[in-house]
Amino acid sequence: MPLLDSWTRGAHTDLVNGVDVTHPTYRKGTGPGVIVIHEIPGITPAVIEFAEEVVASGFTVVLPHLFGTPERKMTPLAVVSTMRRVCVSKEFTKLALRQTSPIAGWLRSLARDLHGELGGPGVGALGMCFTGGFALAMMVDDSVAAPVLCQPSVPFVPGRARSRDLNLSPADLATVKERAAGGCQVLGLEFTSDPLTGRRFDTLATEIGDAFIRVELPGKGHSTVTEDRQQAGVDRVLAFFNEKLHPDQAAG
Repeated sequence: MPLLDSWTRGAHTDLVNGVDVTHPTYRKGTGPGVIVIHEIPGITPAVIEFAEEVVASGFTVVLPHLFGTPERKMTPLAVVSTMRRVCVSKEFTKLALRQTSPIAGWLRSLARDLHGELGGPGVGALGMCFTGGFALAMMVDDSVAAPVLCQPSVPFVPGRARSRDLNLSPADLATVKERAAGGCQVLGLEFTSDPLTGRRFDTLATEIGDAFIRVELPGKGHSTVTEDRQQAGVDRVLAFFNEKLHPDQAAG
């Protein structure tokens, strides 16, 4: 049975670069909302497996389908073919410094709609690799109460400046810092020896201080909650969502 058969397919439309853009979505579960943003090459079986864990932990999970072929396995060919399409898309920044990807506005709109429907303290947002920084950009909107960055890798390295860049405009960074000062924490996961994440977590720690919760996993892996998943990392993400989105249960 296809892995997404038990998920409800929908769609969300909002402006990207001044034009209405629609992306499919997949939804499952009950409880507070969590938006899980897939990595390249797309909604792979490993991404779905992780999303199912979030559902089983008591959350309504929405998987936006931004690129790639749903359920296609992570292979070098899949990564290369998807990367070609992503690199020519105007929805995403790839190399530019101090810029927020245009798709962030679309994702914030999705978060607002989900929070408006489900209520509660807010929604969770998790991005990974190419989309890792998107969860931080979504934090600009008050609807996002639990942003999680898994191995953020954009803008692409090499280069010292790019390796430290948060894929945020100065205005968005200022809002992130304001929200962090007001109590909104950010969880970040990376493998200690992963060259793709650069020094972004150092920058984030400098910018928001103790509001940044940094989880370093040993080794040279990359995909912290999917292909190279470490249970300790997955457990930390689920605990973070529970603490921020189920405060009564977390307190008990």
